[in-house]
This record gives sequence, C-alpha cells and structure tokens, in this order.
Amino acid sequence: MPTGGSLTALHDMGKAVPTDCSLSFSLMLQIMPLMASMECLLKVLKLLKPLSDAVTSPPPTPALIKEIVEAVADLAPCFVAITPAGMIPFVRDILCLLLALLRCLIGQLKTLAEIMGGLTIQLEAAEASGNADLVSILKCAQENSLNSMQHLMNGFGPVGVILEMMSPMMSIAGVSAIKLPAMGDTSSTEGLNDVLTTLQTVVDTIQVAVDALGGCQ
Repeated sequence: MPTGGSLTALHDMGKAVPTDCSLSFSLMLQIMPLMASMECLLKVLKLLKPLSDAVTSPPPTPALIKEIVEAVADLAPCFVAITPAGMIPFVRDILCLLLALLRCLIGQLKTLAEIMGGLTIQLEAAEASGNADLVSILKCAQENSLNSMQHLMNGFGPVGVILEMMSPMMSIAGVSAIKLPAMGDTSSTEGLNDVLTTLQTVVDTIQVAVDALGGCQ
C-alpha cells in the first residue's frame, strides 16, 4: 500500500484448496472498497504536504502558495460528502441493500418456520402411533432445522452493526437512526412469530426512509 501496509489474500478453509484465482479474487474484494475510500484521503494528504512545508519553512514561496491553492481546489469536491446532497444517495443505496437482504432473510426464515411446523405435526403423529424409528428421524430433522434457524438468525447481526455505523451518515442525510431490535427466542412457534413481526417492522421503517430519499432503483 502507498502508506507502507500490505493486504493479504484470505481463504475459506472450509472450501476447496486455494488457487491463484480464488486468492486473487479475495484481494480484489479488499482492494475495490479500499480504493474507493482512499480518493479523498489522498487529496487531504496532498494538501497537508505543502501546508507542512509552509509551517516548517516560513515564509511560504509563491510556488508553495500556488501548490496549496491547487490542493484546496482539488479537495473541494470531497466537502460534498458531509452535506445532504452528497450523503443522501449513499445512505439511500445502503438502505436499499439492507432492505433486499432483510427481505431475503425473512423469506428464508418463513420457509424454515413452515418446515419446522410440518415436522412438529409429523412428530406428534409418530409419537402417538408409537413409531420409534420415525420419531428418531423426525427429531434429527427437527434439530437440523433448529441449527439452520440459528445460522440464519446470525445473518441479521451484520445488518444491525451496519445500521449502527450508519447513524451519523443518516443524520447528515436527514434520516432518523434505525436500530435492529434484539431478536427473541426462535425455538418456539410463538417466539418465531414475534421475531418475524419485529423484523417486518424494521423493514417497514427502512422502506419509509428509502421512499423519503427517492426510493430504490
């Protein structure tokens, strides 16, 4: 990196043996957001260099003053980032992304809820008929479904973190902060329905905010 640091390719050890393609793709995923965030930082550093020279070696020369003026002019577009005009499109698009992710997760959650409901009915019938083999199979399937449910619920964690990190940006965009409430117990039908109701409320709140910012494309 220009600052002296370095990036290292990451690999999921649960998948296949790493190849040049997979490792290069890992670096690409790191480089793209990094480069996008570096533009204004580099312009700030470009301004700080002549300012530092002006402070440490007074009086500033005409050439140094010209360099400072040019660096300030180059940095001017970055000031838009801290205004509603610059922040609204970014906040809107991130909220749209979270909206799509939440709807996807909720859809999977409902599907799992239906599967678990069906397994419960089958398990009750198998127990009533004394079919021990079927009971064992259904309990195993039920446990697998609960594990899948837990993994799915873990997917909501990053959404809450991003919403929290976006709070200052949303304030600049004129949008009230949105938080993801704590999720309840999903091991019971009643608890799962409460979680789905809570998540739908969050989705509705985000949708209102997105519509106020121009809507998703």
